[in-house]
Amino acid sequence: MRAVRLSALLAAATLAAVTGCADKSDAEGGAGDAIRVTASDDACKVSKPEFPAGHVQLAVENKGSQVTEVYVYAPGDRIVTERENIGPGTRVRINAEVKAGRYEIACKPGMKGEGIRQKVTATGGSAKAKLDPRLEKAVAEYRTYAQAQADGTLPKARKFADAVRKGDLEAAKKAYAPSRIGWERTEPVAESFGDIDPKVDFREDGLEKGQKWTGWHRLEKSLWHDKKITADDKELASQLVDDLEDWRGRVGSAEITPTGMANGAKELLDEVATGKVTGEEERYSHTDLVDFHANVEGAQKSYELLKPVAAENDPELAGELDRQFAALFKKLDEYREGDGFVAYDTVGDSDRKDLSDGVNALAEPLSRLAAAVVGKK
Repeated sequence: MRAVRLSALLAAATLAAVTGCADKSDAEGGAGDAIRVTASDDACKVSKPEFPAGHVQLAVENKGSQVTEVYVYAPGDRIVTERENIGPGTRVRINAEVKAGRYEIACKPGMKGEGIRQKVTATGGSAKAKLDPRLEKAVAEYRTYAQAQADGTLPKARKFADAVRKGDLEAAKKAYAPSRIGWERTEPVAESFGDIDPKVDFREDGLEKGQKWTGWHRLEKSLWHDKKITADDKELASQLVDDLEDWRGRVGSAEITPTGMANGAKELLDEVATGKVTGEEERYSHTDLVDFHANVEGAQKSYELLKPVAAENDPELAGELDRQFAALFKKLDEYREGDGFVAYDTVGDSDRKDLSDGVNALAEPLSRLAAAVVGKK
């Protein structure tokens, strides 16, 4: 979910400052074979417009005055990899597996819009590098996990949509948050397709010019803010199910790599930092903690599958990730209520700060997981 308002950007800047410290010395140590991406408020400079396919490392520096994010797009704006929350003056490294072909590297000052783009080409044949069997297993198991989450989402989404179509306000409210859990656990996979996320999970202030607002959050506003269900809402409920069916059908063809899984885990923590901790994501329903927990669950799943290799290459990092995941789940458990969580508007500023600190403490080591997977420190 890409909508970000000022308060979310401030939270992102705080998180970026933390993650940037971890990567800064590495970036300053010389880019080597890395592709240098220099972002500013009005430019996105790429040092190598052409590079060999395979394992690619981006050495990103934000010289602008705004928080930015960097994407590598395949044709059709399919996301190959991304990194959000890159604060001013911050340097980070992004590891990814890239096939031969044409791509665009985009910098997005303010984390909005289409971004400033540069065309690049990955060269080389179709030969595939031999992957560690443990990583092959991790990718296969993650694909099964992502498919199971998509499959499990549809019955819950239909229950939610049925309640909307019947005009049952209270039943729709009750079904809303559970219908989103599978999506939130595997959101980077859904976002990789480019066109599904804007249809189902955008906030009103994240819409591009001329884009119709559809999906969960449009219905959320009707249920909690407008307190009524219109004929248009009933049509939107049906469209939501259709769009989620489309997502479920595409999961099997998603491009999933070990570094993509690691980067996706970090993306999920970025989602927490920019939307859930700030209360931006579920601003009408205040069910943010349900999404928050699902994001962290999804990040942990990727980590656990990659852990055999990551722990071998960087045992200290694995130990830190184990501790920080456990600590963050413990914090979240304090807000449990029944089968879910308390409404986020009942969580005070000091408690939100405590949750934010827990996210930051996990985000920093998680930003180094991709490097550990490929054996780079």
